[in-house]
Amino acid sequence: MSGIVLLLIGLVALVLGYVLYGGWLVKKWGVGEGPDTPAHTMNDGKDYVPAKAPVLLGHHFSSIAGAGPINGPIQAAIFGWLPVFLWVVIGGIFFGAVHDFGSLFASVRHGGKSVGYIIEKNVGARAKTLFLIFAYLVLLLVVAAFGSIVIGTFTSTAMEEVAVEAPATEEAAADEAAADEAATDEAAEEAAPVETQKVYTAAAKANGSTATTSLLFIIVAMVFGFFVYRKNAPMAVSTILGVAGIIICIIIGLKFPLMGVNADVWMLVVFAYIFVASIAPVWILLQPRDYLNSFLLYGMIVAAVIGVFFTNPTINLPAFTGFGGINGNSQLFPVLFITVACGAISGFHSLVGSGTSSKQLDREKDAKIIGYGGMLIECALAIIALIAVGMLFKDGAMPKGTPVNVFATGVATMLSALLGDASYTVAYNIITLAFSAFCLTSLDTATRLARYMFQEFFVGEDGAEAVNVAGWRKFLANPYVATLITVVVGALLARGGYAAIWPLFGAANQLLAALALLALAAWLGNIGKSNGMLIFPMLFMLVATLSSLVITIKNQFAIITTAATSAAWLQLIFAVLLVVLAVLLAIEGCQTIFGKKKKA
Repeated sequence: MSGIVLLLIGLVALVLGYVLYGGWLVKKWGVGEGPDTPAHTMNDGKDYVPAKAPVLLGHHFSSIAGAGPINGPIQAAIFGWLPVFLWVVIGGIFFGAVHDFGSLFASVRHGGKSVGYIIEKNVGARAKTLFLIFAYLVLLLVVAAFGSIVIGTFTSTAMEEVAVEAPATEEAAADEAAADEAATDEAAEEAAPVETQKVYTAAAKANGSTATTSLLFIIVAMVFGFFVYRKNAPMAVSTILGVAGIIICIIIGLKFPLMGVNADVWMLVVFAYIFVASIAPVWILLQPRDYLNSFLLYGMIVAAVIGVFFTNPTINLPAFTGFGGINGNSQLFPVLFITVACGAISGFHSLVGSGTSSKQLDREKDAKIIGYGGMLIECALAIIALIAVGMLFKDGAMPKGTPVNVFATGVATMLSALLGDASYTVAYNIITLAFSAFCLTSLDTATRLARYMFQEFFVGEDGAEAVNVAGWRKFLANPYVATLITVVVGALLARGGYAAIWPLFGAANQLLAALALLALAAWLGNIGKSNGMLIFPMLFMLVATLSSLVITIKNQFAIITTAATSAAWLQLIFAVLLVVLAVLLAIEGCQTIFGKKKKA
């Protein structure tokens, strides 16, 4: 299969979906017919701050992308490229983009409040409480999973032994000159003394460059935010200077990588950073960093697209490997629809849309490009990830390494074929940096959202300050306390490692999407708007995710009965809680949607 053909089909389908289906949703829902957005009516200079569409798209896309659109399609490729491609395109247009667009729009019409608030107003107070607990558990998994991934992209301690030829002395050189002229070059090489020494691996050097660049970039973003939001500097000039700052950071990172820093140190640094970033006003770091980050991410996507079009890689992966996957020991349903994750639909996006993006939306009409368009950009990235793994498939086996290694190797290989072998290392390092940037922006956004959820549970209002409550509720609803609890629990979960967390995160995340669709359907039905486009996606995701969680419970129980581990117990407890909460929520929501009870 030609990489160009696959990418072209995907891009054309996504553009048509945005123009036709996205435009149809705008008319059906009445987007743009509402009053001023909460960013203007509730502007507090901290969380509610209006942002121009390009800036907000940068924040939104950087936050929702995370590791999912790269990790998911690469892991799901065990079923072949065709099932993954179809789910990314069809799921993205009719499931994920509708979910993201609807969540953002509904939140704007509810004063920039969370999905939990929307559920309270349209389903009931008990349903809201159940949802807040559910969403907070999911966000803890997001913080733990993405925190573990970021730490992995910063850690630079891996070393390997390489052979080095011992330097020749003057006496050895004289002896060699006096040797028999008939000796072959091969014999001379065999006689030369060889030593070994330990050096940092290429992956470790890439991680060191990523760490240096990421730390410097934080400073650039804060300077950008200060001048744009406090000194009213022109956006165009500031953007040019900000992008130049990113390039300088990358050059410094490539020249001076932070080497030898272990995972324990980065654990402290990363989680201390997300604590500060999640508390600070959005204009200081969140908006400017995500906006500038978006250029790095867009640049990576454009470079990958250029690589595909100029090298036309052959997808060696079979179109379909069977319902059991390439090894025959998996299950197409529900595994495919859970594993692709953010590449097609993601519940985390509803929390971003209704948590931070809705508080920054300048005009209601911008919701289409931010919500619907942002998801489709992520689908395009998922297709590129699928092409990368497909071209590296060889001898009937999937490529080795983590998904980020596979993605970086695939894209860097295409670019080096176009620009020359010398560009491979630079391309590989920059792609690793972009992947880390995806995860880091999602990480501190998830922490801020978790803080909103935690506060809302005790205060009763999304993101509110603890001014109307007293005692222990006031203490727990304090934003610093709520954030600290979230960061500490997330860090403890992260110590279990990415591999132990990701499978459960995938199912929980997709189940959250089903519940968000349920909330949107209830709201639209209650206000007399069409909600039919949400019913099938909601029911399908409920069945798929609950099936996956039941399988997880069965597998973890089997592990516990043979060799109990803390990770197995943790996954079992989380899975059971998520299933119970989701079933209770689904019952209440469906009663509202299908007419057995109505909210005013």
